[in-house]
Amino acid sequence: MTSKFNPDKQHTLKATTNISGTGLHTGILVDMILKPANPGYGIQFQRVDLPNQPTIKADCDLVTDTSRGTTLESNGAKISTVEHVMAALVGMGVDNCHIEINGPEIPIIDGSSEPFVELIEEAGITEQDAAKVWYTIDENIYLYDEAKRVEMVAMPATEYSITTLIDFNSPVLGTQHAGLKHIRDFKNEIAPCRTFCFLHELEMLLDNNLIKGGDINNAIVVVDKPVDDAEMARLKKIFKKDKIEVKSEGYLNNLELRFPNEPARHKLLDIVGDLSLIGYPIKANIIANRPGHSSNVEFAKKIKQYIKKNRHTKGIPVYNPNQPPVYDQQFIEKTLPHRFPFALLDKIIELSDTHIVGIKNVTFNEWFFEGHFPGNPVMPGVLQIEALAQCGGMLAINLSGGGEHDTYFLKIDNCKFKQMVRPGDTLILKLELSAPIRRGICEMKGTAYVGNKVATEADLVAQIVKK
Repeated sequence: MTSKFNPDKQHTLKATTNISGTGLHTGILVDMILKPANPGYGIQFQRVDLPNQPTIKADCDLVTDTSRGTTLESNGAKISTVEHVMAALVGMGVDNCHIEINGPEIPIIDGSSEPFVELIEEAGITEQDAAKVWYTIDENIYLYDEAKRVEMVAMPATEYSITTLIDFNSPVLGTQHAGLKHIRDFKNEIAPCRTFCFLHELEMLLDNNLIKGGDINNAIVVVDKPVDDAEMARLKKIFKKDKIEVKSEGYLNNLELRFPNEPARHKLLDIVGDLSLIGYPIKANIIANRPGHSSNVEFAKKIKQYIKKNRHTKGIPVYNPNQPPVYDQQFIEKTLPHRFPFALLDKIIELSDTHIVGIKNVTFNEWFFEGHFPGNPVMPGVLQIEALAQCGGMLAINLSGGGEHDTYFLKIDNCKFKQMVRPGDTLILKLELSAPIRRGICEMKGTAYVGNKVATEADLVAQIVKK
């Protein structure tokens, strides 16, 4: 189960695993192999039956068809009905997986995600040495489709939760809703729920030579109208069954529902699978009224666009001057060898074993303003880098056991100055370790913010030397 894993770390499979089955729409028998993948790989499909064995990333921007499931297309290759295996991977907390398949469609098995969940559990899940970066939203994101009467909204939240409502104007289904409060409940509450269709849709699909892999056991068939003997005989022939009948509840062939609201739960399952194509793990409260694959994918694209537009704000430290600092100026002075006019760090407000956040208050009385653009005072970029370096020095010295060490610059890379820093600005200095400290070498990514805007960024390398 995902609950025993750290949700802030990436995960992949412990071992390779495989499954075979028939595609619902193509009727083609395929073999599918799920393999572990490196951190940051995401989910990618590989069509090993095609020349050059092209790969297709699980990405909403690559969806080309949503008429009967979700189809991805890239590099001249297609893979269809990806939503059930995608939902299983997300529901089980798997971030990185390479999927090899020798055909154009994911096997339908029983029409739910449960077989894929069992497959993942059989392989096992392992934590990777890489952070899982969650993306949050700061405002409601809406999708309306008046023609289909679809309404979807993503609201700011501290967890990922989904509520789904369906209303097909059907006397059999009625109005149903389903909810998933925690993704860890996916396995038991949502994964077993099978796909469904109406008998009149089934007839149309059969007439068009579709659902070639359809079986009486891999979909719930809803019967909304009386069925005559001729139609029953036709269905027997199609499904190769001696006996076909309609239950009193309006479902075909003595099918026991796994939940009273199994159709609504399956629609929620589809949302989990389709929204995984955003490509970023999100925390949001999703409410979906009358969803379908088309609207799910459009909604995924809207959320992805929002994240791409706003992700530069991800991880921006918040400075609350009312909070007592982790280290004040007196402690900094005992730790660092810098003195006026080169003491450029006022306090430390966050400190962990991988990052540090410090503050430099820039005042009109700074010594460098006297000679740097007099009449139009701007803080020199090199001093912003120096302030970052001093803050990083506090992190490196702290990780080395205390004040018996000094730090010296070895290298500055990828340095960019994006916004001028002026008197009255509060410079928020954030340093994050890029790699574990080895042999006294400390690699850090430094970012200096004014408010929520990046002023300066650079990759810094320093050497820690015992005094």
